[in-house]
Amino acid sequence: MIYFDNSATTKPYKEVIDTYIKSATDFFGNPSSLHPLGKASERLLLQARERAAQLLQVKAKEIVFTSGGTEGNNLAIKGIARQNRNRGTHLITSNMEHASSLEAFQQLEAEGFKVTFLKADHNGIVSPEQVRDAISHDTILVSLIHVNNEIGSIQPIEQIGKLIGNYPKALFHVDHVQGIGKVPLPLHRVDLATMSAHKFHGLKGTGLLYVRDSVLLNPLLSGGSQERKVRAGTENVPGAVAMVKALRMVLEKSEQLTESLFEINRWLEAECVKIPGVFINSPGDRAPHILNLSVPGIKPEVIVQALAEKDIYVSTKSACSSKQSEPSRILQGIGLSEDRASSGIRLSLTYENTMDEAKEFINSFTEVVISLKKVVEKE
Repeated sequence: MIYFDNSATTKPYKEVIDTYIKSATDFFGNPSSLHPLGKASERLLLQARERAAQLLQVKAKEIVFTSGGTEGNNLAIKGIARQNRNRGTHLITSNMEHASSLEAFQQLEAEGFKVTFLKADHNGIVSPEQVRDAISHDTILVSLIHVNNEIGSIQPIEQIGKLIGNYPKALFHVDHVQGIGKVPLPLHRVDLATMSAHKFHGLKGTGLLYVRDSVLLNPLLSGGSQERKVRAGTENVPGAVAMVKALRMVLEKSEQLTESLFEINRWLEAECVKIPGVFINSPGDRAPHILNLSVPGIKPEVIVQALAEKDIYVSTKSACSSKQSEPSRILQGIGLSEDRASSGIRLSLTYENTMDEAKEFINSFTEVVISLKKVVEKE
C-alpha cells in the first residue's frame, strides 16, 4: 500500500496505540474524583500537559486539551469574539481557511460581527500589508491558517504577528493543524494555536489548543471547570497522553527527516509535470508534505478510485469537503480556472513515505492518466 493522504489523517504510530491502551487500562479513573484512582489519573494528565508544554516551549497552563482541529478552531474563534465583543466587533480572516474556521466566522457574522475576508494571492498567501490595511482599533481577532490543507501555502505568521502586536485589542489565532511537525510556528508571535493529533500520527478525537495565559475565552461547552473552565467534560486522559507521545515522536522525526520529505515532494512535482495534461497547483515555496495538481478534463474522483485499485491512496480536496462535487474553493480562491479547480488532486506525505513509493506512484499515476485520457477522447 502507498498512502499519500496524510493531510486527511495519518496512521497512528504503534507506540502511540500502546500508550493509549496502557493509559486507558491502568489510569481509568476520572481525574476529578477524589479517591486514589482519580488522583492517579489527574497526575498523569498533569504530566501530559507539562510534557506538551515542554515540547511546544510554552507554559503548562497554556495547554487546553480538545477533541481536535474543528473544536479547537471553533473554541478559539467564537470564544475570543464572544468574550471580547464589548471591546470591538471586527474580525479578520482569509479565503484560505479550513471549513471549521470559515463557517465559524460565517456564524459570527450572523450574530452581528463584522468580518473581513482577506483574499490571498495566486500562491495562497496573505501579506502583512493586507492585514495592516484591514486592521483597526475595533479589531479583536485575526485568525489565519498556517499551512493551507489543500495546496500547502505557508502564511508569514511571524511578520503578521509582529504587526498585530501594535494593536492591543487584537488577538491572533493560528490554525496550526497542517503545520505541526512539518513547518515550525513561532508561538511567541500568536495568542492561540490549534493542533489535532490525528494529523501527526496520534489518535482521532484528540487535539490541543494553545491559549496564551492572559487570554480569556467564552466557552463553547458548559458543565464543569475542566481545561481552564473553557472546555467542560471529563478529560480524555489516555487520548491526551497518547497525543503527547505522538507529538514527541513527530517533532523528533521532523528534525531528522524534513529535508528528505522536501526532496520526495520536489521529485514528485518534477515528474508529474512531465505527464501530458498535468498541472501543478501548489506554490513553489510550500510545506514539505503537500503537493496539489490537476488533470483538467478528467474527474478527480475517477483518478482517486483508479489509483485505489492499485492500492495507492490520494485525495481530491480536504477530507471534510471531498464528497462535495463543486470546484475546490481554495483553488478558485487563488485564481485558477473552473477546469483546474474542479480537477484537483492532493498528494500529502509523511515522514514514513519513501522515494521508492514516490517512484511507484509516478509509474501508476502516469498509466492512469494516459488510460483515462484515451477514454475521454473516445467519448
